[in-house]
Amino acid sequence: MTTVTQMKCACESCLCVVPTDKAVMKDGKPYCSDACANGHVDGTGCGHSGCDCHS
Repeated sequence: MTTVTQMKCACESCLCVVPTDKAVMKDGKPYCSDACANGHVDGTGCGHSGCDCHS
């Protein structure tokens, strides 16, 4: 049996892969940051290098 240790952030425009034990969980989905988990309400991205998600 394989244990999943990393998943892509559930934010569609985000490129980040997040360790499942450090993910911000919301509605059962893993996010790489609070900004992604909250739908970028303030218009900021996750702040990780190389990723420009914002919606």
